[in-house]
Amino acid sequence: MSETELRGARIELLDTTLRDGTQAEGVSLSVRDKVAVAEALAAFGTDLIEGGWPGSNPRDAEFFEAMKGRALPRGAQLTAFGATRRKGTVVEDDPSLAALLEAATSVVTLFGKSWTLHALEALEVSREENLAMIRESVAYLRAAGRRVVYDAEHFFDGYFEDPTYALATLEAAAEGGADTLVLADTNGGRLPEEIFAATQQVVARFSHLTVGIHAHNDAELAVANSLAALRAGARHLQGTLNGYGERAGNANLTSLIPTLVLKYGAELKAADSLERLRELAHFVDERANQQPNRCAPYVGDAAFAHKGGVHVSAVLKNPRTYEHVEPERVGNRRRFLVSDLSGRSNLLAKLAEAGIELAKDEAGPLLEEVKGLERDGYAFEGADASFYLLAHRLQGGEEPFTVAAFRSWTSGDAHGHWQAEATVQLSVAGRTVHTAATGDGPVGALDNALRKALLSFFPELEAVGLADYKVRVLEGQEAGTASVVRVLVEMEGDGVRWSTVGASANVLEASLNALVDGYAYALLRTPQRR
Repeated sequence: MSETELRGARIELLDTTLRDGTQAEGVSLSVRDKVAVAEALAAFGTDLIEGGWPGSNPRDAEFFEAMKGRALPRGAQLTAFGATRRKGTVVEDDPSLAALLEAATSVVTLFGKSWTLHALEALEVSREENLAMIRESVAYLRAAGRRVVYDAEHFFDGYFEDPTYALATLEAAAEGGADTLVLADTNGGRLPEEIFAATQQVVARFSHLTVGIHAHNDAELAVANSLAALRAGARHLQGTLNGYGERAGNANLTSLIPTLVLKYGAELKAADSLERLRELAHFVDERANQQPNRCAPYVGDAAFAHKGGVHVSAVLKNPRTYEHVEPERVGNRRRFLVSDLSGRSNLLAKLAEAGIELAKDEAGPLLEEVKGLERDGYAFEGADASFYLLAHRLQGGEEPFTVAAFRSWTSGDAHGHWQAEATVQLSVAGRTVHTAATGDGPVGALDNALRKALLSFFPELEAVGLADYKVRVLEGQEAGTASVVRVLVEMEGDGVRWSTVGASANVLEASLNALVDGYAYALLRTPQRR
């Protein structure tokens, strides 16, 4: 199957973030979260949304109850996931199948065993009984009016060990009435050429049915294996947003969707929503309480970030020199980074982003200052606000305030009760204020004292708050407690976030420098203060 044959091919998309994705370590979604994510996936253009396994836990059962009677946007359909009947039972008495029907979804995703190893050792059933379990379970759900998407678990491992039996399990599902046969690389260890060859055989044998792919990422090949199956004729794709999933995760739909649309020209319902891809990926991360992957293809902060001076110079002339697609097509943006590796092109491009125009021959002092500060432990790649302030100060820009002195300490009593306290003295336009505040720790107390002083001059800072605070020790064991630390601070106000940096062998000084930059940027970014 060539790229040309895949061009224009209609691919059905099943997102299993709400089911397989929640099996990832550290990922948990409440019922309310799952409803919100289902709505977002549907609005994006997902065909089928696998909501969970209603027979396995109360939360998934509650989710399906909450979704009854709710129409999803753009014709998306919710699917319930479950297993074939248990050995030694009849379908009418099987609790898992009953839960699937109770979920009241028009589509059911049913999985069964394709590998003799699992049939004989995991389920402890004969080959014939396993085939009967598949056939009867699918037929029972079809008789109840459900469309059945059959997931052939461990298909590729089973196929390469015993192809005759693996194909027989698909025959059983087809005889029961399944219209889609999904081939799963459940252990995630197969190679693209193996996936292609096996899928091609299945497509040829079951040409009257839709063949699908469900790949895991244990060998970092889930995306490649999914593409191999699609090129071999599969037309149903399963995966998760951001690659969430058991162990090393599932095929990452955040990478697959734009690749299929932009590279292969395949037809997906989500094609007209690509500019919302980054927004959706970050929305799911937020709901799952996960930090977005900065290096994620297409949607990560670093996906279109340029650092090397040669790169930046070329991109400014023609973005195609170092970008494989336009970032706006997937809802991302181009970013220019500054560091000790930067050239003047980086600095000028970065300043232009902040609205500062500087002649090329004037960038030298700023470049030398950046390199000197980075030798001292600063890093401006993830601290755009501090870089803006550095340029502002080198141009002789006015400081909204200056800190003349600070002090922070922690004291305790004989009962083990500890409290941090800090004092700050700062000046604004010749007026000085000296404040004190307490906090849970010395840095928290310092921030509270600084805010207290600033609010007496700038009440608009009430809307600004600390969103994140990170400390990194740079020199390690050799310097011991005298190591230089880098503090990164992220602040938020009016729905906007900005980052600042401070560095020092004194963690309080480094923290204060980053906090001062954070509040100064909040004031300077206001148009009337620039």
